[in-house]
Amino acid sequence: MSKWFNLGAPWIWLTGGAVSISLLSVLGLLLLIGWKGLSYFWPAPLYQWTTNDGHTLVGQLYNTDYVPIGHLKEMDISFPPEIQAQGVVKRLSVKIANRELYSADFVHLLAINIASRTTPKDLAVVERTENGDFYGKPVGIVNQDGSVSKNLSVQLAPDITYVQTVRDEIHSIINRNIKQYASKLENLQLDKKRKELEGKINNQYLAQYHQKRTVLLDKLNAADKKVDQLRAEVNQRYLLMQEMTGKQVKIPLGHVLDIWYPNRMTLLEKVSHWCQKVWVFLSENPREANSEGGVFPAIFGTVLLVIIMSIIVMPLGVVAAIYLHEYAKNNWLTRIVRIAVINLAGVPSIVYGVFGLGFFVYTIGTSIDKLFYSEKLPVPTFGTPGLLWSALTLAVLTLPVVIVATEEGLSRIPKSVRHGSLALGATQFETLYRIILPMVTPAMLTGLILAVARAAGEVAPLMLVGAVKLTSSLPIDGQFPYLHLDRKFMYLGFHIYDIGFQSTNIESARPLVYATSFLLVTVIVGLNLTAISIRNNLREKYRVLGQD
Repeated sequence: MSKWFNLGAPWIWLTGGAVSISLLSVLGLLLLIGWKGLSYFWPAPLYQWTTNDGHTLVGQLYNTDYVPIGHLKEMDISFPPEIQAQGVVKRLSVKIANRELYSADFVHLLAINIASRTTPKDLAVVERTENGDFYGKPVGIVNQDGSVSKNLSVQLAPDITYVQTVRDEIHSIINRNIKQYASKLENLQLDKKRKELEGKINNQYLAQYHQKRTVLLDKLNAADKKVDQLRAEVNQRYLLMQEMTGKQVKIPLGHVLDIWYPNRMTLLEKVSHWCQKVWVFLSENPREANSEGGVFPAIFGTVLLVIIMSIIVMPLGVVAAIYLHEYAKNNWLTRIVRIAVINLAGVPSIVYGVFGLGFFVYTIGTSIDKLFYSEKLPVPTFGTPGLLWSALTLAVLTLPVVIVATEEGLSRIPKSVRHGSLALGATQFETLYRIILPMVTPAMLTGLILAVARAAGEVAPLMLVGAVKLTSSLPIDGQFPYLHLDRKFMYLGFHIYDIGFQSTNIESARPLVYATSFLLVTVIVGLNLTAISIRNNLREKYRVLGQD
């Protein structure tokens, strides 16, 4: 036994066990988040409960738990002897939706008060553009003349398809026409203000200005009228629904996004519906204060920010590491710089956010506005939080990681490689550029992987320098200069924080927290796997480096 201990075998087993437990814990956490998030899109059945006092309740079963009887004394409920003996009672959390009719999305129901539970086939879920889902029984479609068409099996699907077509046309007019005319009108007004500041205004220019402005305003008003006309057209017809109390409610067809009967669906139909809703979640814009709809703007903003941050931090980190390792002398100054770089990696991220707000936004951004965008003042262009300042802040935050990883890679290259290159007549720069840098690329990519892993999960600094709850446009569009670094953007990490802690209906939004968290982890893993695959290919090419 003593020989076994002396050989260090117990520590090998302990280390292997600790690594295994860590991997299983991480995998279990990911499976939990993924299950809770992805199950949100599964078409859950609609139940109809009948209570002992004759009331009817329609909704989806959200959660089941057990409550101590002592917590329910104030409700003055008499419990059966067997429940009294157990000391706990079963409680159901039911999502009843229909926000415009009821004060809350969820109600709690004690199992002992339930007389029966059924799953009627005619109950439907109506997904709407506002006020969340609606649960009830479709009765008919109210036409423009007030008549009610009850042949839903024939008329409902084409009507919803037509409404979606009109909605897409409205979206196209807004993006291609209204935004384009508004942008041209804004540029025209800025050009006039610029010429006023330069003193180049004359009667001929004013006449041309008013003529162009009138044409743009006419086109903008025509597009607005077209949008109003299309919206009025789809909102003149209604879907007639009967909710759980028997009351009939009219829902404008323009507000209906989808309708399905979960209690009628086969397994194949449920899988198809789940895939469709996952795609909507990935490709659509958010609605209802981010508690409904998709997260595409947040995905786009996250990936774009990480890419821009990587483009900024990699050259800075590599150049700094090369200077410290290849050119700087090993004296007290370089030792202080290395200690400072290592210590910067431990600075809280919110400090970087305050630094970015004070230096990048208020100092550099304000100076840029005064020099190049004076005609827009006092409305700031770069003197306000935006995509560029967020990328620079994250670049500063992750710079120590890249410097340390690159410098460690440089130190692992044998001196014989440098001496051989110099002996063959190459200069130090040629040796560095043609020999050293290609060989150290795997270490550089290791630093990039670590930088992406840290930056993609940061929220606190981005709240100060550019990330917002909701934005009307993406940082990339069809208008010059196409990539708008001054715009604010949505971010997955901030989106999780918003719907998890700032939502007015946290119970309804909680599944989206899990779904968005799982998506953020997936995006980070995808970015890292891309960098890892490139690094592994380069590592095979330059095996002299050994393991990074």
